[in-house]
Amino acid sequence: MLNPYLDIHPDVQTALNEGRPVVALESTIISHGMPYPENVQTALRVEQAVRENGAVPATIAILKGRLKVGLSREEIAYLGQQGQSAVKTSRRDIPFIVATQGDGATTVASTMILANMAGIRIFATGGIGGVHRGAETSFDISADLQELAHTKVAVVCAGIKSILDLGLTLEYLETQGVPVVGYQTSTLPAFYSRESAFGVDYKLDTPEQIATALDAKWKMALEGGAVIANPIPGSYSLPAGDIEYVIRSALKEMEKEGITGKASTPFLLAKVAEMTEGNSLKANIALILNNAALAAKIAVAYAQLQRRR
Repeated sequence: MLNPYLDIHPDVQTALNEGRPVVALESTIISHGMPYPENVQTALRVEQAVRENGAVPATIAILKGRLKVGLSREEIAYLGQQGQSAVKTSRRDIPFIVATQGDGATTVASTMILANMAGIRIFATGGIGGVHRGAETSFDISADLQELAHTKVAVVCAGIKSILDLGLTLEYLETQGVPVVGYQTSTLPAFYSRESAFGVDYKLDTPEQIATALDAKWKMALEGGAVIANPIPGSYSLPAGDIEYVIRSALKEMEKEGITGKASTPFLLAKVAEMTEGNSLKANIALILNNAALAAKIAVAYAQLQRRR
């Protein structure tokens, strides 16, 4: 039965019908990740990176109460202009944005949900959410982690956002049975930096190996997704020690201002961008383009495996 709230872009639907590779893309980066018009320009560049590597991009959002899988250029521009007036939308928010015919920018969790509704298995983003620093008292844990545990979508990212507690996030993912795969690395990348003090569960060196592992997981009806950790390109990697100092300073300011909940991540990312004089924003753009390219290659390999059956 077709979802009565879901609109799939004709190009995306045709690709799905024909068994061609499709890559889901989130929209929070458009509305909350950077200012207009750079947000729109970046979103279009990310879509182009997917196309150049053989797949069809499907940017996901909620517009005027409709669940959108695949946006037109005009819709991307509209969302970019809406900026933070679009609701940062996770799982709990979806029915309310639909019911009020509002605009919602999808996080990792909600993008996974809508991608799964459409039958898209590969998703590219910047970094996943996780266990926030100080979660032992705040209990602030991203809904992304539960979604990864239950939804059949693989997320290609530059690791866990470095503003979070990487170690606790890895422990949470392990408990939920979510594999963390390093692409050509045995070390977990830390978003702005290529390396961290933590390892990954598996190191795989080609998109084909990753696609084969995903195919085996889902053919065995093992629920949930996977984290595909793809290090930021070396020329954009920021020194881990410098970033850690900036993050700690931003966290102190956030605590002083009493910012919590879904407002915390946008605040911290904006502060990090300000304190690094824009270098973190350049890094963010580079890593999402890099992730989009890898996701497309994995989607191509995964589609080829499905056609062989």
